Amino acid sequence: MGATAPRVISAEAAAALVQDGDFVIIGGNGGTGTPEAVIEAVERRFLDGHGPHDLTLFHVTGVGAISEHGMCHFAHPGLVKRVYGGHYGLQVPFMALIDGNHVEAYNFPQGVMTGLCRALAAGQPGVLTHVGLDTYMDPRLGGGRMNPRTTEELVETISLRGRDFLFYRVAETPRIALIRGTTADEDGYVSMEHEATTREDLSIAQAVHNAGGIVICQVKRMVRRGSLHPQMVKIPGFLIDYLVVEPGQMQTFGTVFDPSRCGETRIPTSAILPDPMSERRVMARRAALELRPGDVVNLGVGVSAMIPNVAAEEGIEDLITLTVEAGVIGGVPGHAREFGTAINPRAILDQGYQFDFYDGGGLSCAFLSFAQVDRHGNVNVTRFGNRFAGSGGFIDITQNTRRLVFSGTLTGGGLDLSVTGEGIAITQEGRIKKFLQEVEQVSFSGAQARQKGQQVSFVTERAVFELVEEGLLLTELAPGIRLQEDVLDQMAFRPAISPQLRPMDGRLFRPGPMAIRDEFLRQAARPRVAKPCA
Repeated sequence: MGATAPRVISAEAAAALVQDGDFVIIGGNGGTGTPEAVIEAVERRFLDGHGPHDLTLFHVTGVGAISEHGMCHFAHPGLVKRVYGGHYGLQVPFMALIDGNHVEAYNFPQGVMTGLCRALAAGQPGVLTHVGLDTYMDPRLGGGRMNPRTTEELVETISLRGRDFLFYRVAETPRIALIRGTTADEDGYVSMEHEATTREDLSIAQAVHNAGGIVICQVKRMVRRGSLHPQMVKIPGFLIDYLVVEPGQMQTFGTVFDPSRCGETRIPTSAILPDPMSERRVMARRAALELRPGDVVNLGVGVSAMIPNVAAEEGIEDLITLTVEAGVIGGVPGHAREFGTAINPRAILDQGYQFDFYDGGGLSCAFLSFAQVDRHGNVNVTRFGNRFAGSGGFIDITQNTRRLVFSGTLTGGGLDLSVTGEGIAITQEGRIKKFLQEVEQVSFSGAQARQKGQQVSFVTERAVFELVEEGLLLTELAPGIRLQEDVLDQMAFRPAISPQLRPMDGRLFRPGPMAIRDEFLRQAARPRVAKPCA
């Protein structure tokens, strides 16, 4: 539409621009940055019988709040034909469509998805990367296809200069972009000063604009033309075709607006209350003992997302740098509906730059969850039972970080236990074993980790394991836990047992700080340079 000023329209009018069969790229990351008013209007229009039908959707990572918001609005048979996504765990109703074989569905690593936005913008054929080799992204192991309905192969193996790479592509040309910002001027220049993440919305707008499509941006407010500081502008006006003004848009799906999440203000970390004591907190605290002064760290979802709360209680948040794949650097990352954001961030990067850093091996350490672990040290977080959440940034991070800590309970499904202050007391054992002979799907390759020389630990509420050449080695046991009955009998394989098997640190089970800061300050702080994985 050239360089003319974009039109300001209602969410309903924006939804009417989406036609049958359109390829729609949706901005947002977890609970942040979603153009919720426009997406809700698309759903209402469909339910009223006005279409659209058979859409192709592209979203970089999970967009939703488990059972509502975001991609959950598209969870209706006939509305969507095909979807490309980095993660589906935050959109359970839509995940059910995939599991029921009602839509074609692809899951690519989150870093690849953000790279595909840039590739689409630049007119490139796709993304060439080592990320995903020897996992279910590898075409020899499924190629990221999520159900039997999905048959077109969009990932291929390419050998270049003696190395194998994966080439990911998207089969369609985008026609609609649905993105979000904070403020737009009368010429459509968009800033994101109240956004907790800036994502890849610029690349999305460029991709759709360059393809001759329609770019729709939802914002909180309008200002006079030329009044935005140029360094605050994230998307130039000539890329925007339509603006939807939604004054009530929430910063995240859990927060209307928290100025400490976008850098407008800072709050004292003493205001962050410790999480209640539970087995999950015990695991987060044990994982936190693997931190070192100067570490630059990524934190995943689940138990790992509770580590920032531990860091705040221990007063070590200024001695390490916590990062989240959404682009947040520093501060105290949030979890649940605030995942992807941070209180008191030091910087907020576009997500693509964050993954350039991750994929290049820049992280010192990463903390992630597991759903299943097998005797080879393979990890599955992506498909188990009828749940196919997808990888998110898990594969990018685990394949490129020297030191990895995976956390999760030893068993699942009805596990009932208590933290006594002296250790762990199991009331009822879980009926589901998580340590198996073979995982259902390889999200992380133990063989590749050994080949690269990665340091890998597995932290549970009752035991700690390390990955060694022979497989898993049991190194720590929680007080109150019996080795045979509570650990070995609850695993489908027998790990090696360290001759120096020791109790888990007693501080983990007692309320109050564990004096990690004192230990940090006693260590000789020195600059740390992360070595990329081989």
